[in-house]
Amino acid sequence: MTPQVQQAAPQPASEGYAADRREIRAVILGLMIVLGLGAIDQSIVATALPRIVSDLGGVTHLSWVVSAYVLASTSTMPLYGKLSDQYGRKPMIYAAILIFLLGSVLSGMAQTLLQLIIFRAIQGIGAGGLLPLAQIIIGDLVPPARRGRNQGSIAAVFAVCSVVGPILGGVITDLLSWHWIFYVNLPIGAVALVMIGRALKRRHQVRSRRIDYLGAVLLTACTTSFLLALALGGNEWAWDSPQILGLSAAALVLGIIFVFHIKREPEPVLPPDLFSNRLFIIACLVLALTFMGMLGATLFFPLFFQMVMGVTPSHSGFLTGPLMIGFVISSMLNGRVLLQRSGRYKPAQLCGLGLATAAFATLAWAIATSKGFAIIEPPIFALGLGLGLVMPTMTVAVQNALPLAHRGVGTATLAFFRSLGGLIGVTGSGAILAYRVQKAIGSSDGLGMSSLTEGGLKQLAAASPEAHAAAIAVYRHAIAMTFATGTVIVGLALIALLFLPELPLKTHHGEGAQPR
Repeated sequence: MTPQVQQAAPQPASEGYAADRREIRAVILGLMIVLGLGAIDQSIVATALPRIVSDLGGVTHLSWVVSAYVLASTSTMPLYGKLSDQYGRKPMIYAAILIFLLGSVLSGMAQTLLQLIIFRAIQGIGAGGLLPLAQIIIGDLVPPARRGRNQGSIAAVFAVCSVVGPILGGVITDLLSWHWIFYVNLPIGAVALVMIGRALKRRHQVRSRRIDYLGAVLLTACTTSFLLALALGGNEWAWDSPQILGLSAAALVLGIIFVFHIKREPEPVLPPDLFSNRLFIIACLVLALTFMGMLGATLFFPLFFQMVMGVTPSHSGFLTGPLMIGFVISSMLNGRVLLQRSGRYKPAQLCGLGLATAAFATLAWAIATSKGFAIIEPPIFALGLGLGLVMPTMTVAVQNALPLAHRGVGTATLAFFRSLGGLIGVTGSGAILAYRVQKAIGSSDGLGMSSLTEGGLKQLAAASPEAHAAAIAVYRHAIAMTFATGTVIVGLALIALLFLPELPLKTHHGEGAQPR
C-alpha cells in the first residue's frame, strides 16, 4: 500500500510548480495578511483584558480568555496539516480563516466572560491552521533553496505584530470599545480570502482516502488533556491535586492508545514514518527547547523593567524592542543572504543558538547583580539576533527532508511542538518565579512581604524604603533564576542541534532523499 501512495504523491506538486513569480508574490502577500491576522490577535486582546474584566467581571478566570485560544490553536495544528495533505491547501486555509472570523464575531458579541472564553476557543480552532498552512503553501510554491527569504518574512510579520499589537489594541479600546478588537478582524480576513482565492491557482487532486476520525479524536483529546494539566497546574489546582493527576493520567493513557492506533491504521492522522526521520525528530526537539527557553524567560521582561527597574509600561515596551529588532534583522539576513547564497542552514543555526545561550547567561548575571540598562540592553538585542538565525530556517530544513506526501502534516507537527515547548516554558517559568517569591517571603515575614508581592506596583510604591528594597530584591533574584533556567534549556537545544543532519537544499520540488 505504501508504494502506491509514494508514487501518486508527487502529482499534485507538479501541478503547482507552473506558478509564475507574480502569482507567488500575490499568494505570499495574502498569506502575510493571514499570518498578521493571527499574530496580532493575541497582543491586541492582552492589551484590552483590563477593560474586558471591568465590563464582564470574573477576574479570577480572566486568564482563560488567552488560555482557551492557545489550547485550541495548539491542539488543532497537526490536524490541519494532515487534512491539507488529503484535501488540498486551499480548502483548508479557507476553512481556518472562516472559523477564525466566526470566532471573532462571536467573541465581539459576548455578553459574559464564559461566553467569551468559549468563543475564543472557537477562534483558536481556526487560528491553529493559519501558521502551518501558510508555511505549507509557501513550501509548495517555492523550492527549498529559495524558501529562506519567505520564511524570514514570516518571522518579520510576527515580530512587527508583537510590537504593533499592544498599541493598536489600546487605541481601538480607548476610541471604540473592546468589542471592536474582534470585529476589526473581519475586513482584514475578507481581504486575505479574496487575495488567496484569486492568486492561488494550484489544484489538488482529491483522492478517496480513509479518514482517520478516531486518530483525530485521540490526538486532540490527548493534547488537550496535557495542555490543560500544564495550564491549570499550580494555578487553579495544586500539581499533586486529583484533578491535575487525573488530567495527566488521561493524557498518558490516550497517548499510548494513539500510538498503538496509528501503527495499525492504513491512513493515520499522524504518520509514524515522520518519527523515523532523524532530521524531523531533532528539528522538533530543537524548536521545542528553543521556544521553551525563550518564552519562559522573555515573558518576564515587562515585569522586570516595571517592578524592578521602575519604568513605565510604555517605556518597558520600548526597552524590549531590541529583542524584536534583532530578530527581524537576523531573520531577513539569514533568509535573503546566508541561506540563499550558501545553500546551508546548519552553520547559521549553530551560531544563532550559541549567541542566544550566551545572551541568556549574560542577562541572568546582569539581572542578579543589579546591572543597569547599558549592560542589559545589548544582550537583549543579541538574543533576538541569535533566535532569528534558528527559527525560520528550521521549517525549510524539515520541508526539504520530508517527502511531498508528508510535507503538510510534518510542517504542522513542527509548529505544534514549537507551540508546545512555549507553553511548557511559560508554565515552568511561572512556577519557578512563584516558588522563589514564596521562599523569599518565608524568610522576610517581618517586612510584610506577602502583601507587597501580591499588591502590585501601587502598593510597592507606597511601601517603606526597607520593604521596597526587599521586595525588589525578591523579584530580581526570582527573574534572574528564570533566565538562568533559560540558559540551560537553550544550551540543551544547542547540543541537540549538533546532531541535526544537513541535506543539500533542493532547487526544485522533487521528493529527494531523506535521512532516516
